[in-house]
Amino acid sequence: MVFQNLLWSLDSGVLTITINRPDKLNALNSATILEIKDAFESASKLVGLKGIILTGSGDKAFVAGADISEFKGLDANQAKSLAQRGHDIFNLIENMHVPVIALVNGYALGGGCELAMACHMRIATSNAKFGQPEVNLGIIAGYGGTQRMIQYIGKARSLELHLTADTIDAEKALHWGLVNYIETDKGSAFEKALYFINKIGTKGPIAVAKVIKVTNDYFIDGVDGFSSEVDAFGDIFNSNDVTEGVNAFLEKRKANFKGK
Repeated sequence: MVFQNLLWSLDSGVLTITINRPDKLNALNSATILEIKDAFESASKLVGLKGIILTGSGDKAFVAGADISEFKGLDANQAKSLAQRGHDIFNLIENMHVPVIALVNGYALGGGCELAMACHMRIATSNAKFGQPEVNLGIIAGYGGTQRMIQYIGKARSLELHLTADTIDAEKALHWGLVNYIETDKGSAFEKALYFINKIGTKGPIAVAKVIKVTNDYFIDGVDGFSSEVDAFGDIFNSNDVTEGVNAFLEKRKANFKGK
């Protein structure tokens, strides 16, 4: 795949997508947002995909925010359309059938923090910074930040960050539950992400996809996550993977899942 603002690298079933606007601290302009959409839609069709690592180019920023220059002159309807597009794309990431891990190097602010939260896990470098500073501009987060942050760190702390526009470092983000792990640098963070994707890649792919789906169902209004789990558990038994997994366990051997 060839993009203007992203780098795409596929190796042994692991896809690395890098937001590549280092001179702009990888800010999310409209073109970049649409390329992220194209990248994840293309990734969803890849055969043998084990997982995705999403990161930013350089060492200063994962994504330092949205491209604020594009906000000038928007009316209410245009702003709603902008926010809805961001929601649709970030929901696509959150609902991928394989694990998506954000490698957060440097600043993850505004839309960058929202993008990281749309991923299934977050591994931060020691210099990572997180925040939702939108109120400094007289606006609010528009790509799901007010909702997803509550899921990770709770209402009170989420309100603290959104209302004060303060940033927190990697250690506090880990303590609060916003990130899973901290690594010293980008190289070691990449190895950590690769470790998890490869480990998850040995599991039943249908089961992995179902875990992601039913977990996300918990947060959808009007959806009973417990019922979703029951249905998913039953549906899995229509697959050959269940037969293989059970037989492998009883025969004390490693399962060879086919995702069928």
